[in-house]
Amino acid sequence: MAFQPGSVAVVGAAETTRLGEIRDMSQIMLHADAALNAMQDAGLQPKDIDGIACVGQMMPQQIAHYLGITPKWVDGTTVGGCSFLLHVRHAAAAIAAGYAQTILITHGESGKSRINATPRPPEPESLSGQFEMPYGPFGPATLFPIPVLRYMKTTGTTHEHLAQVAVVQREWAAKNPRAMFKDPITVDDVLNSRMVAYPFHLLQCCLVTDGGGAIIMTSAERAKDFPTKPVYLLGSGESVETTLISQMEDFNSSRAFRVAGSAAFEMAGIQHSDVDHLMIYDAFAHLPLFGLEDLGFCKRGEAKDFIWEGHTRPGGKLPLNTNGGGLSYTHTGMYGMFALQESIRQVRGNAPAQVPGVRVSVTHGVGGMFSSSGTIIFSNQRP
Repeated sequence: MAFQPGSVAVVGAAETTRLGEIRDMSQIMLHADAALNAMQDAGLQPKDIDGIACVGQMMPQQIAHYLGITPKWVDGTTVGGCSFLLHVRHAAAAIAAGYAQTILITHGESGKSRINATPRPPEPESLSGQFEMPYGPFGPATLFPIPVLRYMKTTGTTHEHLAQVAVVQREWAAKNPRAMFKDPITVDDVLNSRMVAYPFHLLQCCLVTDGGGAIIMTSAERAKDFPTKPVYLLGSGESVETTLISQMEDFNSSRAFRVAGSAAFEMAGIQHSDVDHLMIYDAFAHLPLFGLEDLGFCKRGEAKDFIWEGHTRPGGKLPLNTNGGGLSYTHTGMYGMFALQESIRQVRGNAPAQVPGVRVSVTHGVGGMFSSSGTIIFSNQRP
């Protein structure tokens, strides 16, 4: 059952008490810390939750048991770092269908400390194990450059343009006390940092941290009874393409981005000019460029100039990744939850680097390199 724009709202949202290196907490403890913080935000207890969703090495049944929740609806959809955006969409549909009233979405990941984190060895029988790994690349740092290099050649994007993405996001991070990196950087700083995998330098690659977050959703009618300011879900979209970078439909664009983004905008019934704030998952510096273009904020090849000219920095016309992003704020491995949290804060009006007058915020996520995508549109105004 499809939900109507504005019929479902976020009433609780919080991250783990700490971010960064958290060596005294396992992954399930990180989930619980974030969940309890979100419940406190919403004025709820575990007995009030009847739906649960999570992703990663902790399954919904483990989190439900650990927190003492008896759910009527569960979701363990796993499509990479944007899974939480899909959980928000699925939770809204579940609430609209009457499957659950109050749904908790959790994330906890010991990405840096690796506490209770089971290594994921390469799988030789997988598609990537058969058709890509034998040639050398494995993992985002060495697979992402394949489409990026083609995109740079096609659009005229330079190394300086890619570096500018990290520079601008560091400007936002400087305003955020919880950001891992806050010191200002220049384009030269980025290009002089250690090369990781051409064309990516260290400062164009995401952080590796521990942490998590949680979101609580319910119907818009019930949301009026909560202590927090409701954040209404206007639109959502999801899609997948291929787990093989080499088999993308077009190296200059993500089909999953285009499908998820257009579905969300169509559902919300808004124009790009209605968007006050934007979060684009930035595991690496190229993703905001692809996102701006595939979501339709810029024409193909124009995102580099859009960022270079300052339109996404503090004071710009389209504030982007205002928490500092995965490049400077935090990145546990699956970053989508943190992008959602910042959108919620901006719409609530309580973000550390608050943008004045935010009514509509778009969160766009990616998973498994370019293999999956989700888009969520939040607002503090109910249609």
